Parts: sequence; C-alpha cells; structure tokens
Amino acid sequence: MATFTELGLSETIINALTELGFEEPTPIQTEAIPAILSGSDVLGRAATGTGKTAAFALPLLERYCLNTPAGEPTVLVITPTRELCLQVSEAFHNFSKKAGVFVTPIFGGQEYSRQIRSLKRGTHVVVATPGRALDHINRGTLDLSKIKAVVLDEADEMLDLGFADELDSIFEQLPETAQTALFSATLPPRIANIAENHLKEPVRITIKREQTAEGEAPRVPQIGYVVGSNYRTTALGRIIDLESPELAIIFTRTRMEVDELTEALRARGYSVESLHGGLDQATRTRVMKRARSGQVDIIVATDVAARGIDLDNLTHVINFGIPASYETYVHRIGRTGRAGRTGTAITILEPREHRHLRGLEAVTKARIELKPVPTTTDIKTHRLETIHQSIKETLETSELESYQRIVESLCEEFDPFDVAAAALKLAQDMEHSQDDETEIPEYNPYERPRRERRERNDRGDRGDRGDRRGGRFESNAGPEEGKTRLFIGAGRRIGIRPADLVGAIANEAGISSRSIGAIRITDKFSLVEVDSEDAGKVVNAMQGVRFKGLDAVVKVDQGFTTERSDRGDRGDRGDRGDRGFSGRRDFRNDRRDFDRRDRDGGFNRRGPRR
Repeated sequence: MATFTELGLSETIINALTELGFEEPTPIQTEAIPAILSGSDVLGRAATGTGKTAAFALPLLERYCLNTPAGEPTVLVITPTRELCLQVSEAFHNFSKKAGVFVTPIFGGQEYSRQIRSLKRGTHVVVATPGRALDHINRGTLDLSKIKAVVLDEADEMLDLGFADELDSIFEQLPETAQTALFSATLPPRIANIAENHLKEPVRITIKREQTAEGEAPRVPQIGYVVGSNYRTTALGRIIDLESPELAIIFTRTRMEVDELTEALRARGYSVESLHGGLDQATRTRVMKRARSGQVDIIVATDVAARGIDLDNLTHVINFGIPASYETYVHRIGRTGRAGRTGTAITILEPREHRHLRGLEAVTKARIELKPVPTTTDIKTHRLETIHQSIKETLETSELESYQRIVESLCEEFDPFDVAAAALKLAQDMEHSQDDETEIPEYNPYERPRRERRERNDRGDRGDRGDRRGGRFESNAGPEEGKTRLFIGAGRRIGIRPADLVGAIANEAGISSRSIGAIRITDKFSLVEVDSEDAGKVVNAMQGVRFKGLDAVVKVDQGFTTERSDRGDRGDRGDRGDRGFSGRRDFRNDRRDFDRRDRDGGFNRRGPRR
C-alpha cells in the first residue's frame, strides 16, 4: 500500500492529513490522486464511504490552490444536496486550513448576499449545489472563466434528483480546457452519456465493494428499532436509558447530527463527547483520554472522525440511521465485542430503511432482532428497578449511621414508608431529567409506511406519473398530520417530475428530503406536502426559483385545490379541470386572475371564495 507522500502530495497536505488522523490512503485515493495530479480526466466508480472526497480534494488542492492568491475560483465541485455540499466544503477546509486556501460553499437556504460577499472577497474552491450554482452564474456573481478543474460528486444522485438540465447549463459556461472528474456509486447509461460528452480520455477507476471473509463478521447481538424520523432522537434517549451502556459510540453521517445529538443527550443527563472532522488533534486526544478513564458515557462521532478508535470499555455501538454502505456497518459494529469481550450493536432506522435489514443480516451472517421502541412506562419501570437494586447493594455494603439520624427525625413527623418513597423520588429526580412523555407510534412491519411507498414512486418504481401511491390526495382530504400543502405553479406540461420538486425544495430551502411528504403533479401545477414547521421557510426560499427555465409561483395551498385537481386529472371536465383550480385559461400567460385570487383571498368567479 502506497503512502500519501508516495502518491505525490506535498508536506503541507501531508501534515494536515496527519493532524486529522489519516494514516494510509484508501483504494480509490490510491488510484485517483496520481491521475488527477497528472491532469487527466477521471471517471470514478466507488460506493459512498470509500474516501472519494479526499480522492479528488487532495490532488486538486495540491495542483491548483496551494501558493496561489485567492481570486476568481479555480476549482468547482458540484454536489447533489446541501448536506453533502457542507461536508465537502469542510473536507477541503480541513485539508488546507494552514495553507491559506479559501473555500466557498454555495447552496439553497442560505441568503444570496452572504454568498456573494464571499465570492467577491476571492476564493480558490467553490462547492455548490446545481440549482444555486446556476442562479449565481445567471446573476453574474459566479464567474467560471478561470475554472481549471470541475468535479461532479455523487453524479447518479444528482440525476435522480432531476438536475440534468442544470448540469448541462453549467458545463456550457466552463472553459473547454477544464480538467473534469466524475464520481458516482453507479454508472447507468445517463452517467455514461455525461462522461462521453464532457470527459476527455478519462482514467477509469472502479473500486469493488469489500467482501467480508467467512468468520470475520463481528459476532455481537444486533438489535434494530424502526421509528419515524421525527421521533428518532427521543427513541435514542430511551434506548440508552434502557441499555445503560458503560461506554457507547453513536455513529451519524453528518457533523450537524453529531452536534444535535450531543446536546440532546447532555440535556438528558449523560456525559457526552463529540468527534468530527472539525476537531484538532489535541481535542481528539482529550476525548479519548476521558473515554478510557470512564469519565464519558457516550461518544457521538462520524465515521471519518472515529478512525482508529479502539476502546476496551466500549459496550455499545449505535447506528443513528443506516450507514453509507454495508461494509461501513460491519466496520462500525466490529469495534465492540472484540477479543472475547461482550458488546451490543444497535441500529435506529426509519421505516423507509427497513428493506436494508436483510442486506445487513446477509453481510454479517447474523440475525438482527427487531424490538419495539421503549415506552415511557418501560423507562420508569427500568429506573425503579435500578434504584431498587442500588438500594439493596447500599444496605449490604455501606455505613449508614449518619443518614439514620435524619431518617429517624423524619419518621417522628411522617410515616416511614412515605419518607422512603420521598427519598426514592428525590434520587430519581436528581439523576434524570424530566421524563419525555412523547408517544412514539409503533411500527408495523406488515404495513408499508406511506412515506416509503411515496419514495418508491419518487425513485421511478412506477414510472414518471407524478402520483406517489402512499401519498395520493383523496378528494377533500387535507394534508397529512404535521404537514402543510404547498402550491407550485409548474406541472407535467413542462416536464416536472417528483424528483425535480424534491431536489429543488431540499436544496433551495436547505431541508432534508425526509421532510417532504406526498406529491401530486397535474398538467399545470403541483401540490407538495412538507413538514409544517418548514413550510414558511420553503415558500420564502423558493421565491424566484425557476423550473425548467420558467418562473413558477410557490405558496401555501389554501386547502381547496384537491377536489378540483382530482377532477381535472381524471378528465371529468376535460381541460377545465385545471382551470377550475386556478381560474385561468393558461397558467403561464394569464397572471391577472392569479394575482386577483391572491388579493381577494379567494378565487375569481370560477371558484369559491374563502
């Protein structure tokens, strides 16, 4: 195995890697770094979690950014989602933070003025989502004339989210001499077409999935809890209460989740430390020292930050969601149960991730036991049992004379049983935060969740019809509980698909695609349900966003569109079905009626007033 130095990286980059805990390159890095350093185009196929970001970030920093002043960007990286945009930006920053390299993330959900100021100050690297990148290009605030290298990261996911047109528009603005690297977990025909059109004699790299050898899969009890996304953090707290680990590592996929879980568990009364790529080596050393000495209950970490962790007192590994690959899952849970020690592997997954359980069982050659999420009653009962056992041990082993005088005094005034009960209550209140009374819906594995059915259709399992079966709007039906329905003035006539809507909303508003519910697409408009708490944010973020090059109104639906849109889609009134919704003969050409509906707070003469 070659070292990073042997791959051609300079001392500046090597020192940064050493501080971050990188010891040796992964297979994708071993092949991609020399190819990119030589100036070749690269077509890389490797699963998520194999080190792709460093595979392109390190050689691009070395070749184009070190020892050069910041000005117009020289490196452009396109990512499908805001979360990945931030991760890649953070990686570029960490790899070069002592080299004076400036990195600018550009994504939806963040105000334009902040991004424009950063671009005007000068930068070396721009990491952007497709829609927001194209917006800046059209505004003239992102100049691509000096770009020397462009990377498409997770290209297959970008196409799945409907960004093909945006990518074509971006490539039209790039210099023909720009070096191009494309990385994707899969290589379907659409990706092959992009490679053929935009890559020049690329070096082709394929990294196959690691195969777990017989007997190498960790033999630890594996437990799964299926719970809706809104209840995952609450469920995690209860599971930890019930398990009472000596030391647990909770793995998440993003730094944001690390911070959120760390604060949530600290509020629950646990001693928690976090590990992510933004921490310096001194902080990592301090965290590990505290963990080994028993001063920490829980470590919340990302995979990269947890590299090289080996703790003798680790009793639980908890996956907060299905990891990026099955091999990553094996590596994670293999951190416990080593050398004959006991350990437990727990995975908290959403209903849509349930289908991965069989794959995980196959790769570990062991059964994953599905358990119901603990209820508040379960937690209270467990706590009382723990206190009961602790009192027995204290009665058998401790000197209690100084406490007996206090008890004797209280018993002169109160019933002895009441005194004991009050002491128990006080002990429990001091040890734990206030109980969470949230009712978590029980998961039924025999009934496919509405969200999962919708997402199957969004991936194209039932073609491109635009109706997601689990989220189909029935006549006069309101949105799902906790959701708000939005009206978007773009539909099938201009080629809108569910993936277009999901991608645009997730990136522009900066929300997770998990917050997006049922979608209904008609000829001229679309109806989308989002979490109610995000509705206002989505509407504001989507103002001025163009779909397929056309302006589209985005606003909160008034609640009376469903019945009319259903009739219009079924053809009960021919083309009048769409007009019955909007009061317009043509959505794109007649804005006056729509504006009048806004002003009057209801419909024009064709619809009911509100």
